[in-house]
Amino acid sequence: MQWRSHVTGLAFTFVFVVSYFTNKFVLSVLNFTYPTLFQGWQTLIGAVLLLLSKKLGWVEMSHISRPAAVSWLPGSFLFVGNIYAGSRALSRIDIPVFFTLQNSCHVVAYVILKVLRRDMTTQWLRFTSICLMLLAAVNLPLYDPQFDHSGYLWALCHLLCVGAYRVFQVHKSNSLSDIEQQCVNYLFR
Repeated sequence: MQWRSHVTGLAFTFVFVVSYFTNKFVLSVLNFTYPTLFQGWQTLIGAVLLLLSKKLGWVEMSHISRPAAVSWLPGSFLFVGNIYAGSRALSRIDIPVFFTLQNSCHVVAYVILKVLRRDMTTQWLRFTSICLMLLAAVNLPLYDPQFDHSGYLWALCHLLCVGAYRVFQVHKSNSLSDIEQQCVNYLFR
């Protein structure tokens, strides 16, 4: 039984990495200059696959009420900003730099949550080390003179949208499950 969880984790990791390399190839090498169209195509496919999975009974998803969907609209705006800014950034910067910045979104979410909750019981050493990690990620372009600053600004927008989206998910007590939230995000896009 335990091997199934390892296979599932490896399959997810493989699909995750391959999807980013595919996106990078389409946006950079093929010079696809319409990331909004590319983003719309991806979210349309995601919505179709999600709704097909619901029809086939692979995922459980209840009927999404209008008030629940409307209350989730700020999250959908952050989701759109996340994908758009991520596509623009990925088309201009290297994948390792993009992954470094994307991994820093946990730091952004942590800092936003600490500020929102005004939690002063934080261990200062831990908080300082987390902020140093974010500072290191933000200062990456200072050491490469050929670095595309426009792509980096899009990456910072992506970083902020992903961090704020995670905070919105945690902070918003909603009747929607994760799958229903994703369906609203896809359909909103």
